[in-house]
Amino acid sequence: MAATCVLTAGQAWAFDEAAADRALQFAREQLARTSTSPDIPPHQYPKNTVDNRTWKLVAADNRVDWIQGFYPGLLWYMYEAEEDPVWRERADARTRPTEVQKTNTQTHDLGFKFFPSFGNAYRLTGEAYYRDVLLTAAGSLAQRFHAPSGVINCCDWNREWKVPLVTDTMMNLELLFWAAENGGDPAWKDMALSHALVTLRDMVRPDGGTFHVVDYDAAGNIRSRETFQGHSDPSTWSRGHAWAIYGFTLAYRYTKDPRMLEAAIKVTDYYLDRLPPDSVPYWDMDAPADQRVKDSSAAAVVASALLELHTFVTDAAVKERYHSAALAMLDSLSSSAYLAAGTQSPGILLHGVAFYRTPIKPKGEAIDESLIYGDYYFVEALLRFKQSLAVPLPAPGPPPTTPQPPAPGGAGEGGCASAAPGSTMAAAGLLLWLLATRRKHA
Repeated sequence: MAATCVLTAGQAWAFDEAAADRALQFAREQLARTSTSPDIPPHQYPKNTVDNRTWKLVAADNRVDWIQGFYPGLLWYMYEAEEDPVWRERADARTRPTEVQKTNTQTHDLGFKFFPSFGNAYRLTGEAYYRDVLLTAAGSLAQRFHAPSGVINCCDWNREWKVPLVTDTMMNLELLFWAAENGGDPAWKDMALSHALVTLRDMVRPDGGTFHVVDYDAAGNIRSRETFQGHSDPSTWSRGHAWAIYGFTLAYRYTKDPRMLEAAIKVTDYYLDRLPPDSVPYWDMDAPADQRVKDSSAAAVVASALLELHTFVTDAAVKERYHSAALAMLDSLSSSAYLAAGTQSPGILLHGVAFYRTPIKPKGEAIDESLIYGDYYFVEALLRFKQSLAVPLPAPGPPPTTPQPPAPGGAGEGGCASAAPGSTMAAAGLLLWLLATRRKHA
């Protein structure tokens, strides 16, 4: 697929369509190998590698774990990239076993469990079966809304918490936003926006950093602000912050509420100001020198988010900064430093951190391993970048000065590529693609 954005004078990007193609080809090879492996039974799902050699697996019906949607989501992305029915068959076969989770009311993670899998399935096929499962799952998630605090209650497994709010839940809101617009209860949109606004008020610090956990009592009063996976309560856990960047971006896409865009910009600027030179963060933005282990999964999440967020921003300098940052992240992640090519890992990205060693979990979990969710958002970012190049050039004439945001619905897509970051034409092309893909199966 040839690039169609006009190249203008300015910075030449190391990350380009050829680099994206190489990374996607490697992803395709890894996923083909995993999908035909006899070591992965039909009702088991990859979570992270063990010693960068084999996958740790999670059962489809595990109600507490949160990762079952990402592997089928990756298979759906392969189908989207190639339109090969083999990938559709593989994706569908791995999607259907997780339907058992649709009535799970024990967790906030139904968005993670269902939107990468059933959400992409419905977007790409239009089959009512996938839509119906999504609506049932959204209804289950809505049952966790705690009206006095205005948030989705994270979970029940930690008895020290009463009504916990975690940054991760920002990603699960898409299930409610989408469902409210596709046959579900319109009140679900209000719940999701309420949760996002409370997250902004109570979890985002004045400097743009984020707490990981805010706990409330039954009346909605704050009991504590703390961390569960970060270095310390006042630090900023990198992947949790990545969830905030992506989550506020998708909240703006669905609501067009300017407070969501302002929040996305605030948390993004904090993150970008604290990145190391290769644009891949340490597992915690405040990790001490002897704990500076990279987390590629956080970089993948943010790269994908910025390829959408920069299309919403009207300030040219900010737009350019975000687009430039996304390409720098993809450039690093696609390099030999992070891509698993030439290693024994069955994953796509190396150097992910699921849970670093902390007093809560002294041995940690999956440190410096491939993570299925890091792979998912990396491939999503590559496809967003690729699709932004596939839109024909606009007719001659003055370009629009303020690109309109994408139409809501479907899995979040975004991206832009041009030799000049923040190009209005490239952003307009991206938006045309977003509208086209979402209308395809509306």
